[in-house]
Amino acid sequence: MNPTFTVKSFSELTNVELYEILRLRSEVFVVEQNCAFLDQDNKDQKCYHLMLWEGEKLVGYTRLVPVGLSYVEMAIGRVVTSPAARGKGYGRILMERSIMECQAIFGIGPIRIGAQTYALGFYASLGFVAEGDTYDEDGIEHIEMVWKP
Repeated sequence: MNPTFTVKSFSELTNVELYEILRLRSEVFVVEQNCAFLDQDNKDQKCYHLMLWEGEKLVGYTRLVPVGLSYVEMAIGRVVTSPAARGKGYGRILMERSIMECQAIFGIGPIRIGAQTYALGFYASLGFVAEGDTYDEDGIEHIEMVWKP
C-alpha cells in the first residue's frame, strides 16, 4: 500500500485527525516509552501537523513548528511512527517530507530538532548536525540537532 501525506494547520484538523494524532503520540511517548508528561503543551495550536497515512490508519506524524515558538529556528517535533508500521522506512520518508514541508510553509532556513540520542545516527543520515550537550527531557537523553539548507 502506498502511504499518503496530509499537512494541516491546527484549525484545519478534523476531530478524527486530532484524536488519531493524540492517540499515536500517547501510544509511543507515554505508554511505549513509559514517560509520564503533559504532551499537550499549548504549541499545537500554532503549528502545522504532518500526518502519514496507510489507508485509514495514521502510521506517522510530525509537528512542524514555526520560527520562535520552540527555538530561534523553525523546528520539527513530536516525530513518531506507529509501532505496528515500523520497519517499512516510514521514519525516513516522514522526516524527508517534514523538511520539505517546513521549507514550503515557513520559508527556506535551518530546522532544529530535539533528538533522542539513540536516534542520533538516523537524524545525521538526513543531514542534521548535533549542537551542544546532551540533556535530560522527561527521563530520556536528548541532543539538539540542526539541518541547514
